[in-house]
Amino acid sequence: MPSRHPHITGGDGAALRAALDDLRHRIGVPHAFPASVLADAERAARAPRLPAEDATHLPFFTVDPPGSHELDHALHLTRAPRGGFRVHHAVSDTAAFVTPGRPLDTEAHRRAVALSFPDLRVPLHPHRIAEDAASLLPDVPRPALLWTLDLDADGTLTATDVRRALVRSHARLDPATVQREIDDGTAEDSVALLRDVGRLCEERERARGGISLAAPEQRIVPHGDRYRLDHRALLPAERWTAQLSVLLGTAAAALMLDGGTGVLRTLPQAPDGAVARLHRVARALDVDWPPHTSYAALLRSLDPHRPRHAAFLQECTTLLRGAGYTAFSPGGSALRAAGRPAHPEHAAVAAPYTHCAAPLGRLVDRYTGELCLAAVAGTEPPAWVTGALAGLPAAMERGDRRAAEADDACVELMTAAVLWDHIGEVFDGLVTDVREDRPHEGTVHLGEPPVAGRVSAPPDGPPLPLGEPLRVRLLHADPGRSPVRFGPA
Repeated sequence: MPSRHPHITGGDGAALRAALDDLRHRIGVPHAFPASVLADAERAARAPRLPAEDATHLPFFTVDPPGSHELDHALHLTRAPRGGFRVHHAVSDTAAFVTPGRPLDTEAHRRAVALSFPDLRVPLHPHRIAEDAASLLPDVPRPALLWTLDLDADGTLTATDVRRALVRSHARLDPATVQREIDDGTAEDSVALLRDVGRLCEERERARGGISLAAPEQRIVPHGDRYRLDHRALLPAERWTAQLSVLLGTAAAALMLDGGTGVLRTLPQAPDGAVARLHRVARALDVDWPPHTSYAALLRSLDPHRPRHAAFLQECTTLLRGAGYTAFSPGGSALRAAGRPAHPEHAAVAAPYTHCAAPLGRLVDRYTGELCLAAVAGTEPPAWVTGALAGLPAAMERGDRRAAEADDACVELMTAAVLWDHIGEVFDGLVTDVREDRPHEGTVHLGEPPVAGRVSAPPDGPPLPLGEPLRVRLLHADPGRSPVRFGPA
């Protein structure tokens, strides 16, 4: 699920960082690792289970933000001799370090997902594993799941293979560097092919009715004791890299469905009410949504460099909140589907899909990797995998709920930071939500700055006008102390 919270960039922002510390304490975010987990991580880092196959001759590269050390996956792309492409995708083999039932495993199940906040990341695994021994850092051999995906000239997946192998990344690149080298023609062949394969994947996504929600990165920029909201549109290189992760996720889902045992990331079609709300948000932000234009077509027409379009794309991430995990096996159980799930698709991908490319930050990816290895080998999955399968969706959903709660709280806190010095001012807005049980309470979206907040009308007056313009006065906005509140002006 895409995160909506912004990042703090530049400046001091000490007061905001203190409020974020209070937030993490309030919602019970796990941070420090117990001593037993740290000791287990050190033991595992010193003696990982290494694979027999050596694929260190393949010149992999990683694409991650500057300063990143938690490197889950690496790429190597080539043209096939008879046309088409071969994509090698190396994914960190966390199972080489995490032993079922030991403290590392228990703590990973408790956390389920890494949590990203505007000022820091709360990891799934200790630093010794996530940013060192299991990370695909450059110029050091690492145990990995080596995926080989063959595509024809149109980008259709024709063959999939995965096996354990030792790999070595030759270059740690950031998106801006990749984009610059591709644009000026200086990129190595493997890096340059990222554009060709990424564009083919985008075309196939459009053809099957999928949606890539390239929500821009929100940034909070401190200016003394004030804050400004900014947006950074994703570079094409970031979109192409994301497309290859989706390609891997669909290939892995197909393997598990064919093998009869797996865990899918599923998402039903958005309910009409959620889409209707986005229509109201579009109106509030002055985003043109022509009649009879589909949601997918609208997203492809937006310019994330325009602040109002960027804000709308951030709101669109709420449609992905209905995503969940569906585990299935031949026998099934009270918590597992028996055989192929009745609804295996992810609506945004428009195909069956699974998470498998980020095992350093997401628990389920360690399991899907093992299930795919077994499917390719034609063997039964390990007992520690099948034994945990029934409870895995619930564990992931707990982690997702915590992540969603953190995202919502961060958005509210950041909105307060942007507005805190505008108390008493009047803004033009539009009412995008009204509570069914309390029609005098709801949500108002401002056109400028492009943020949202809660609004309450006098209980003895008329209810809030859902979908209609409303001039509102800012009553409260104090980061970490008082959430944003508006009243009709």
